[in-house]
Amino acid sequence: MRDIVLASILLIGTLWALKNPYVGILLWTWISIMNPHRQSWELHNLPVAAIVGGATLIGLFLTRDRRHFFMAAPSAMLLLFTLWICVTFMFSFYPEQSVPMLVRVLKINLMIFVVMMLLYTRKHITMLAWVLVGSLGFYGVKGGIFTIASGGNHRVWGPSDSFIAGNNEVALALIMIIPLMYFLRTQYERPWIRHAFLLAMILTAVAAVGSQSRGALLAIVAMSALLWTRVQQKGLFAVLIIVVGIALIAFMPESWHNRMDTISKYSEDNSAMGRINAWHMTWNLACDRFFGGGFSIYNSATFQAYAPLPDDIHAAHSIYFQALGEHGFVGLTLFLLIWIFTWRSAGWLRLNAKSNDETEWAAVLGAMVQVSLVGYAVGGAFLSLAYFDLPYNMLVLVVLARRWVEHYQAGENFDEPELSTAAKVINLENSRKSTLSGKSA
Repeated sequence: MRDIVLASILLIGTLWALKNPYVGILLWTWISIMNPHRQSWELHNLPVAAIVGGATLIGLFLTRDRRHFFMAAPSAMLLLFTLWICVTFMFSFYPEQSVPMLVRVLKINLMIFVVMMLLYTRKHITMLAWVLVGSLGFYGVKGGIFTIASGGNHRVWGPSDSFIAGNNEVALALIMIIPLMYFLRTQYERPWIRHAFLLAMILTAVAAVGSQSRGALLAIVAMSALLWTRVQQKGLFAVLIIVVGIALIAFMPESWHNRMDTISKYSEDNSAMGRINAWHMTWNLACDRFFGGGFSIYNSATFQAYAPLPDDIHAAHSIYFQALGEHGFVGLTLFLLIWIFTWRSAGWLRLNAKSNDETEWAAVLGAMVQVSLVGYAVGGAFLSLAYFDLPYNMLVLVVLARRWVEHYQAGENFDEPELSTAAKVINLENSRKSTLSGKSA
């Protein structure tokens, strides 16, 4: 039954995408983030993302809807990073083994640019946020209930054969989605909707803790501190964090406490020392090779050449050292610039959109994306998630929202079918100033 329902959704959505490609974009985002086909038997190994993506690209050329090709600072850095990846691939140690990851990354980045072409209204932006929250909220709510029911004795895992299959990876994704849950919560006034989002936020936090990921715990602490500075009801939120935090710590079993204790005793933990060894390897490799080593560098030959402990082979386990080892210092610089400019654009929204009731939603969105980026920056320091879709979708939300606000403030019609009253007033005021300027001339 589950396979039939999922297949029906994918079939209808794919056909719909041919006429309305923005639907295909939302469907593709859902598939790439949630990986619902991994929850089925018959569709598990089918290239459903490629099918939906292909239909969306066809619809992109057939549609009569607006298509806005533009370039903001974050997306410009993403484009440069994508081009640089293609360059480093040509100088990689193992080109043939690197092809699958290269194709995967290029597909993701291509669709990110397509998203920015097809989505432009406030409704589009909110729908994208809903898709992201729904995709990961499913695992968050489910995982939170599972953690409580099992007494925290079993870890929470993500969908198989995906970026977030592991407990550490899914924990970071869940942490990053909590601020977006808060953003959507602020967009509704009905108490039951707001309470439902609050419950989902708590259960998602429980699921992240239930993953027993040490990096996730550090990310939660850092993100909670910034989130407290961004919310309006600081007193209530502080009490909520303290109560939920104490309850979780008291609830989790001894195995969880023992694992978290290794954070302060990392030198005694084989896993932590293995990661540090991999970091040394990527640093030495980047110092030796301007273009890095490409995607497939985590093997015996590379560690023999560059690692302090040649036989202790691990993945990069860090978005920063992953970018450094695979694409050199230029690649790391471009990677960091993507998120620096995304942070700055989110900050622009937080400061420039909060003074108007019509644009205040974008200010909240910018603030919450900044909170998510802190989670990614801290948690990602211990995970190989440099190419994971979710943070790039955060980039999309910021770029689209800033463009919407800038057009709104200029009095231009970006939302259908007509401008709000406030925007009409801005248009009239601009028209009046132009008329007076013409008379003065």
